[in-house]
Amino acid sequence: MNRLLLLLLFTLLLAGCATRPPSSEDGPQPGEWDDQLPRVEALERWQLVGKVGLRLPNDSTSANLDWHQGPAYYRMLLSGPFGSGRTVLEGRSRGVTLSTSEGRFEAETPEALMQEQLGWSLPVSSLHYWVRGLPSPDGGERLDRDDQGFPQRLEQDGWDIEYRDWLLADELWLPRRLIMTRDDVRATLVINEWQPHDRDD
Repeated sequence: MNRLLLLLLFTLLLAGCATRPPSSEDGPQPGEWDDQLPRVEALERWQLVGKVGLRLPNDSTSANLDWHQGPAYYRMLLSGPFGSGRTVLEGRSRGVTLSTSEGRFEAETPEALMQEQLGWSLPVSSLHYWVRGLPSPDGGERLDRDDQGFPQRLEQDGWDIEYRDWLLADELWLPRRLIMTRDDVRATLVINEWQPHDRDD
């Protein structure tokens, strides 16, 4: 797989064993997830900063991630040891744009962009649900919870998403570490900072 295809796959994957309880000095209490669920479901705007890793059968890589999400726009900036500088994925109602040092690519949806560049696609549109600990409304999911009622493992669209850790941001428990696997692809997202907010984009 050449560098452009690896970067494209890696970017769109973020568009995913034993599970530790949410981490806090005091720790969350049973029932907190259900209590906060309406706020999590209503969360449409955020910024998160973290690191992502991708492992394929014959390759692996990692990068820093800066993700801005709004109700009608998202922007994912990847930077790090790619050797190609910055990779930016932007989505709006009129389409999706991927910008790398090798060019700029456009499509109507993230899935269409992958189809054009790779010849196959992934359920990219589900990621902004999964990163909040929610299944996509498309259905067909299986959700397991831990002893405190928090999502522990989600199976949907052929993907296995494990929630390994949580952090508290703006009085919301949100995923801190996710591992997403399907066949020979494994993507890990570690979030260092969550900033849920209600400001307009």
